[in-house]
Amino acid sequence: MCSYIVETTPLFGSAKGPDGWMTIDTANVYFDHPYHAPLDHALAIDFVADGGQRRLAVELSAESARALVDRILAALASGEAAHAAVPHAHAEHAA
Repeated sequence: MCSYIVETTPLFGSAKGPDGWMTIDTANVYFDHPYHAPLDHALAIDFVADGGQRRLAVELSAESARALVDRILAALASGEAAHAAVPHAHAEHAA
């Protein structure tokens, strides 16, 4: 039985598909039966692009999805810390 429970969030970003770069504005996320992945259940993320004209879909195992969340949080933490430690050249000119 499919639950059809979807979590939706607005996004600001870009994705690259077979026709090049597109602006993504929404992500629909759900855990249910996949369309393509050989899994009983999968975490699916549909990145909606160009105002609904295109989409990029991903289906991950629960284990892979959790590992990805961990790596996203780690990359954000280390990247933000590294960028905060480097003075920006334009900040020097603003003073």
